[in-house]
Amino acid sequence: MGLVMSTSLLSAVLCGTASGAVPEDAGGQTAAVPAARVGGERDCPVVYFDLGETLLHTADDGSTDYLRGAASYLRALRERHIRVGLITNVPSSWGTTDAERAARLKEEVDATWRGPVPFAWADFGDRILTPRAETERKPAPVLWQRAKAESGRCRVVYEAETAEEVSVASSLGFVSYQVGRPHRPAFLPVGLVELLGRRSR
Repeated sequence: MGLVMSTSLLSAVLCGTASGAVPEDAGGQTAAVPAARVGGERDCPVVYFDLGETLLHTADDGSTDYLRGAASYLRALRERHIRVGLITNVPSSWGTTDAERAARLKEEVDATWRGPVPFAWADFGDRILTPRAETERKPAPVLWQRAKAESGRCRVVYEAETAEEVSVASSLGFVSYQVGRPHRPAFLPVGLVELLGRRSR
């Protein structure tokens, strides 16, 4: 598929296929591996995203909507009970806690939202990590380090549109994927994400 994947992902895929090929569905896509728990979130992996131009798009008039394919991708992760989170730069002045800054972020996005379906804020729970000071803004490593620490022994995935952020996350031990590149899947295929969930760090 011409995927750009980190060494961690390649290792996971190779080890997984050594004991049995990853099945494909009728369309040739990597098929889903059954979830470890039914009716609740899986412990592993945890998939973190950047927000702007990764999951949502801001038009020239300032309105926002899902980036193409993002809503269905989040839905696919939700159906497989895979935890998701956001690592996103917002002004540190928006609040003294992640919860306060996340609440302000939701207000800002919702005020400009023009999509037919609201943004799936509930999917992210309390996993919306934002800078506590301007020095923590990406590409500083702090937010990724916090995400990794909060994910325990789970493998952590990071998906973003910028090569710099993907590179930094990869250097910190994330399975990183640059979204929206031509001739490649828009997002890291869900089947590969599920495969990572079968292998803790």
